[in-house]
Amino acid sequence: MEAVLTEELDEEEQLVRRHHKEKELQAKIQSWKNAVPWNDKKRRKQLTEDVAKLEAEMEQKHTEELDQLKLTSKETRQLEIKQIPSDGHCMYRAIEDQLKEQNGVLTVAALRCQTANYMQSHVEDFLPFLTNPNTGEMYTPEEFGKYCDDIVNTAAWGGQLELRALSHILQTPIEIIQADSPPIVVGEEYPEDPLILVYMRHAYGLGEHYNSVTRLVNTATENCS
Repeated sequence: MEAVLTEELDEEEQLVRRHHKEKELQAKIQSWKNAVPWNDKKRRKQLTEDVAKLEAEMEQKHTEELDQLKLTSKETRQLEIKQIPSDGHCMYRAIEDQLKEQNGVLTVAALRCQTANYMQSHVEDFLPFLTNPNTGEMYTPEEFGKYCDDIVNTAAWGGQLELRALSHILQTPIEIIQADSPPIVVGEEYPEDPLILVYMRHAYGLGEHYNSVTRLVNTATENCS
C-alpha cells in the first residue's frame, strides 16, 4: 500500500511540476502584455481579453486534472485492480468478474454470443464505426457478419463497440478507468451501479488489455468487528 501511495504522490508531483511550467508561460504572457504600448488601446484591449481567456482555461485545466487524479486513485475510490488473463477474452472475463461482484452469472461464452446477437440486430449502431484496415472503407455487410461471427467463435479482442453492446444487453452502465485519461462511461442512461473495468493501453507488451477491480478491504474495521 505504501508503494501505491508513493507512486500516486509521484504522479501528482509530476502534474504539479507541469503546471508550474505553465505558470512560467503565464509570466511570459505578462511580459507580452507589458510590451504593448499603453496608448494602443485597441491592441491592448484585445490582448488583455485573449490572455484572460487563456488564463481561465489554463486554471480550469489544472483543477480538472488534479481532481481527476484524485478521483481515479485507489485510496479515493477504494478500488484495487484485479488481474485478468491476457488471452483475447480479457474484456469479457472482466465483465464476467464484475457481474460476479454483483451476484450476476454470465459466462464469457454467453457474453460473446449475446454481444454478437445484439450487434447483428442493431447493425446501424455499429457498422459505421468499423472499417477495413486494408482499404479504409466501411465494412460491407459480409465483413460485418464475419466480425460478429468472430466474436462468438474466436478469441477476438473486445473493445468500445462491444462494451456499448454489453451495456445495453445488461442495461447497466460500464465505467472504464484509464491511467492517462478521464474515465469513460458507456450506458450512462441506465440507473444501475456501473460495472468497472481498468483499461491498460500497453499491458504485458501485448497491446490493449482490460482488468477488473475489487473493493479494497478495510482490515482495521474488519478486525474490530
